[in-house]
Amino acid sequence: MQLQISPSLRHVTVLPGKGVRDFIKVKVGTRRVSYRMVFYSLLFMTFLLRFVFVLTAMDTIDGENKCSTIGCVGKRLGPRIWGRRPESMNVPEEIYRVLEENQDPEDTQEASEVPQSLEEFIAEMKSNKSDLRTFTLRLKSMVSVMEQRTRAAKIQEYLYRHIASSSIPKQLHCLALKLANEHSTNAGARLQLPAPECVPFLVDNSFFHFVLASDNVLAASVVASSLIRNSLRPEKVVLHIITDRKTYSSMQAWFSLHPLTPAIIEVKGLHHFDWLTKGKVPVLEAMEKDQKVRSQFRGGSSAIVATNTEKPYVIASKLQALSPKYNSVMNHIRIHLPELFPSLNKVVFLDDDIVVQTDLSPLWDIDMEGNVNGAVETCRGDDNFVMSKRFKSYLNFSNPLISENFDPDECAWAYGMNIFDLEAWRKTNISATYHYWLQKNLKSDLSLWQLGTLPPGLIAFHGHVHIIDPFWHMLGLGYQENTSIADAERAGVIHFNGRAKPWLEIAFPHLRPLWAKYVNFSDKFIKTCHIRAS
Repeated sequence: MQLQISPSLRHVTVLPGKGVRDFIKVKVGTRRVSYRMVFYSLLFMTFLLRFVFVLTAMDTIDGENKCSTIGCVGKRLGPRIWGRRPESMNVPEEIYRVLEENQDPEDTQEASEVPQSLEEFIAEMKSNKSDLRTFTLRLKSMVSVMEQRTRAAKIQEYLYRHIASSSIPKQLHCLALKLANEHSTNAGARLQLPAPECVPFLVDNSFFHFVLASDNVLAASVVASSLIRNSLRPEKVVLHIITDRKTYSSMQAWFSLHPLTPAIIEVKGLHHFDWLTKGKVPVLEAMEKDQKVRSQFRGGSSAIVATNTEKPYVIASKLQALSPKYNSVMNHIRIHLPELFPSLNKVVFLDDDIVVQTDLSPLWDIDMEGNVNGAVETCRGDDNFVMSKRFKSYLNFSNPLISENFDPDECAWAYGMNIFDLEAWRKTNISATYHYWLQKNLKSDLSLWQLGTLPPGLIAFHGHVHIIDPFWHMLGLGYQENTSIADAERAGVIHFNGRAKPWLEIAFPHLRPLWAKYVNFSDKFIKTCHIRAS
């Protein structure tokens, strides 16, 4: 079959195939209905539909709040034409108005009258067939009650953690007493540490010297054991343990009865350093004043928790400021390392809540480039919760004394595993700067910073820090449980900084084994005091 259309579009001729010459002539109509007009109309409609399609697609890419006039018409009419509801509908303005307005006392509802779950709320709304205002008010009341309960529960959690972390567990108290008794009755627990023939090595700079300040025997034993067991040359390791007078006999008894040969262990009490006992030591004076000011300024844990206006995380930080460790001489003593070890050129300082998982001798090969403190920075890393600390995280930049001298966005660094070049330190005024800012903070009623030794350390060592690879120091195992075992095992040193210390009941169960594997739970002192792996 053949189709022939006349040039004027007025006649259409249909010719049958197979040679048949008969034809059918169809008269289309008068000029009032022109096929040319129809053709151009179809062409125009096709172009228009494509144009609308492009506009609608662009509106979809731009977002819900931007659309052209034609695009918006398409969006509104399209779902209705096809019998569908729009994918998203705007929240009625009435809901926003009710949520933002001040609550009328008559509309205020007791907690017992508010639905206790989403299911109860939905069932109530369906049964009462409430209007929009009633729906919004009930929803607002329900969310408010839940918010208050969540806040109260969070504050209680922080308070319990504060109490748990501030108290000495009876197992650790038992261990200290048992060892002190052993020290008084057993000559083997009173051995000179180190042995007389090893004393010259204490000032030999060809050895790897580590310093640990602690009043926790169990924690110190884990640091020492993990350090030496992972060392490739333990015979070159010298560990200087500094403790206070009350813990000295227990600490000496433990390391006398549990030698870590071939490493060299020295145990000294603060009372053995003459310059600390004679005259006035600025850091000790500051600590004494700090304890008095802090107790008056904070008002104790009960006053902090009773605050109804502050957010839970602010209350948590104030509770943490009451922690005894922030008033402990063990925490402040590191600022006196050049005086404590006048013959040494370089030491690595270790906190007692760390675990060493690799050989640390390569730290002595790091070129400090004339800096005093080798540390891991804490503003970059995969863990945004832990590795997001800058100066503004620790110092109060609303105080002009801080804002005029420091940059809030400058990267902070970590205490816990630090390389200290004591030779370079002695050429600076770092210790004097530390004491100066401690006094400034006390005179300002602790308004420059709240927590411990890191803020004045950030100030004192400012401009004297050499950043080292984060492999050497992994943080946060004591205040967040998102750290995976696999990531922790890859780190050279892991740090249980935070309240959840591994020797406490509040420790994170999946992280505690990394610490517990360095405790000999079959030891008679450990067993007697019921210290268990979990």
